[in-house]
Amino acid sequence: MIAYFDCFSGISGDMTLGAFMDLGVPADWLKESIYKIPLTDFDLSVSAVSRNGISAKRVEVKTSDSAPARDYSRIHNLISESPLSKNVKEKSISVFEIIAEAEAVIHGCTKENVHFHELGGVDAIVDIVGTALCIEYLEITKIYASKIPMASGFVNCRHGKIPVPAPATISILKGVPVYGVDITCELVTPTGAAIVKAFSESFGVFPDMTVDKSGYGAGKHVLESIPNLLRIVTGRSYEKRGYSKDRIVKVETCIDDMNPEIFGFLMDRLFEDGALDVYWMPVFMKKNRPGTEVHVICHNDKKDNVINRILSETTTLGVRYHESEREMLLRKNVEIATSYGTVAVKCITNPDGTTRFVPEYEVCKNIALAKKIPLKIVYENIIKEIGV
Repeated sequence: MIAYFDCFSGISGDMTLGAFMDLGVPADWLKESIYKIPLTDFDLSVSAVSRNGISAKRVEVKTSDSAPARDYSRIHNLISESPLSKNVKEKSISVFEIIAEAEAVIHGCTKENVHFHELGGVDAIVDIVGTALCIEYLEITKIYASKIPMASGFVNCRHGKIPVPAPATISILKGVPVYGVDITCELVTPTGAAIVKAFSESFGVFPDMTVDKSGYGAGKHVLESIPNLLRIVTGRSYEKRGYSKDRIVKVETCIDDMNPEIFGFLMDRLFEDGALDVYWMPVFMKKNRPGTEVHVICHNDKKDNVINRILSETTTLGVRYHESEREMLLRKNVEIATSYGTVAVKCITNPDGTTRFVPEYEVCKNIALAKKIPLKIVYENIIKEIGV
């Protein structure tokens, strides 16, 4: 099961729980599961509401005035020592860690000593652990999300009036694609930002999926311009037989004034930085000068490393980049017994379901050097022996 967080009106912890309950997670089951932490000084209020004609669930976490504030270390211990599943504990701690790291920078202290009501409050624990429990209950294995809307204005907190988005929210969303909206209200809370940052594999348009259900969680504010809802859509992923699909970033630039010997060094460093592929193309640039077009393919989390490498190692003044989708034949690395010993090869699944094997270059090169035989002979013998 996969899920898509459609954050057209932002995201908060209570909106997330509301959407999951609208998808069918029982409120009583969720409450009893959180009691096992143990955490008992709270209650869940779930009500049906309508926003712009759309039915949704509104969840409120009710706590007593004497509910204790906790720092990150106490919360970590509380969750890690609980009887919850390993998966729920790891997911919950990962969200709190993101919040704690952001607040540590803002308040100038260590992560372990972050101590403030927003983090230690019972409602935050219920929102975060409850979300992890809902993900497990619905057997969701992958989560994707839309880009995140950023509103403006100010909001009151225990430290006084602060700008929207809150400093913690901005810090948490580093590296996440966002866009501005003309709404003066807090659409994204630190808890909501940390949940979507921790669990989402990518941010953008709907993933390829067969839709099963959709659930709506309502925020506490009623907005005039848009319905204040978080929509979570669940379903099944589908793939063409023999294919897998993912999203990559392509980084490009053109260079016409650099020593060509540097390109070989640059390629080696780019692969060290996490590039999936690197290649050059000859081009003719302005005034008909011959040049080299640099192409680098990488995943989004390696994009900054790749860009920094190109800008620091070459004479270019800038790069272009864009996200793209790719489809690939399914493959896995296996070891095959040959006359050269056990060698690593790729096992590739063809679109018709058949498989073929491709020897690894580095393995064949090392054999050729050790045996003092041509590289092509090593390839030919390995392919013959494994019956490709």
